[in-house]
Amino acid sequence: MEEFAHKWPVLAALLATTFTWLVTAAGAALVFVFRDLSRKWLDGMLGFSGGVMMAASYWSLLAPSIELSKQLGYIPWLMPALGFLAGSLFLFGMDRVIPHLHINFNKTEAEGIPTDWRSTTLLVLAITLHNIPEGLAVGVAFGAFAADIPGASLGAAIALAIGIGIQNFPEGIAISFPLRRKGVSKFRSFWFGQLSAFVEPFAGVAGALAVLYLQPILPFALAFAAGAMIFVVIEEVIPETQRDRYTDIAALGFIVGFAVMMILDVALG
Repeated sequence: MEEFAHKWPVLAALLATTFTWLVTAAGAALVFVFRDLSRKWLDGMLGFSGGVMMAASYWSLLAPSIELSKQLGYIPWLMPALGFLAGSLFLFGMDRVIPHLHINFNKTEAEGIPTDWRSTTLLVLAITLHNIPEGLAVGVAFGAFAADIPGASLGAAIALAIGIGIQNFPEGIAISFPLRRKGVSKFRSFWFGQLSAFVEPFAGVAGALAVLYLQPILPFALAFAAGAMIFVVIEEVIPETQRDRYTDIAALGFIVGFAVMMILDVALG
C-alpha cells in the first residue's frame, strides 16, 4: 500500500476521494430503508460532521503546515496564515456568487446570485461547495506523502480520508431525507444526496497534482484547505444545527466528531 501511494499518489488520492464519495452515497441510500429520520438525529449528525472537519483542519492540515514551514526555512506563521486566509476568502467568494440553499433553510433564504432555480438544485449546490475543500484536503495529504515532505505520512493521509468519509455519511443523510420530506421521490432524493459529493474525486486529484508540481507552496496549500473547511463549518454546518430545539444534541455530536478525528489522526498519523 505504501509503495503504491508513493508511486501513484494521484491515483491514490482518486481512490481515497472516491471512497469518501461512496460513503456519502451510502448515507443517502438510507432513504430507501427508512421513511424519515427525526430532526434530532439530523442535527446530531450535522454537528458530528462539523467536529470532524474542525479537528481535521488543525491536526491534518494546519499543524503540518506550520511544522513544514519551519523545516523549509520559511517564517513559521507566514505561509500557514496566508493560506488559511486565502482558503477562507475563496469559499467566501464562491458563497457570495454561486446560488445555493443551506439544509433546513427556506428558499427565501437562498444565498449567492438571485435565481429562480428550484430549491432542490440550490440545496445540492450548497453541499457541493461544502465538499470541495474536503476533497482538496485529502488530495494534498496524499501528494505530500508522495513528495517525501518531512512530517507527511501515509497514515495521516489515510486517517484524513477515513475521517472525511465518516462525516460524509451523515451528510448524505442530511440532504436525501429533507428532499424526501419535500415530496421528491426516493430515487431522486438518493441521486441528489450522492451527487453532492461527486466533486470530491476531482478536487482530490487537483490537490495531489498541485503538491507534486508546486512543492514549495505546500504549507500554503495545506492551510488553504484548512481555511476553506473551517469557513464551511462556521458559515454553514453550525448555523444549520441551531434552527430547532436540538442544539445540545448538535453540540454533543460536534464534540464526538472532533474527538473521533483527533484519535484517528494521532493513532494513524
